[in-house]
Amino acid sequence: MTVGKPASGHAGGCQCGAVRFRVDGQLGTASICHCRMCQKAFGSLYAPLVGLHDGAELVWTRGEPTRFQSSNHVARGFCARCGTPLTYEAPGDIGIAIGAFDHPHEIVPVVQYGVEGKLPYADRMPEIPERRTEEDSDAAVFLKSIISNQHPDHDTDDWPPA
Repeated sequence: MTVGKPASGHAGGCQCGAVRFRVDGQLGTASICHCRMCQKAFGSLYAPLVGLHDGAELVWTRGEPTRFQSSNHVARGFCARCGTPLTYEAPGDIGIAIGAFDHPHEIVPVVQYGVEGKLPYADRMPEIPERRTEEDSDAAVFLKSIISNQHPDHDTDDWPPA
């Protein structure tokens, strides 16, 4: 991992924009991990991660993550300012949080790990009723008043904007 300026490749970053990255080269296997450690690290049902293909490099283009040593072998990278999970770092291996990429829809998981920790309702998500945000008429006034402080899904020269 090195620090450098934005360029081509898959880019992404944290919610507040304090940490930005790009991947120079090809992404590797995309996966979902259901283990309890990943659930806790992401505060979610599972952790969607993508590795790097041989020869690819993760480049930090703004800031760098803070790391928590979640086990004797694994460190978890996250933004110290906003808390966004960014990396799973094991010896000789790194996984990058799919949701932290600017275009996460382009990265499709192909395998699930740690299925012994899968929450019992995880496979039933398609059965749970869906509603679009704008369908919640009780929250309409609140939703219209929101001013987002979230970094946009692209590199910026400076953040926050002046």
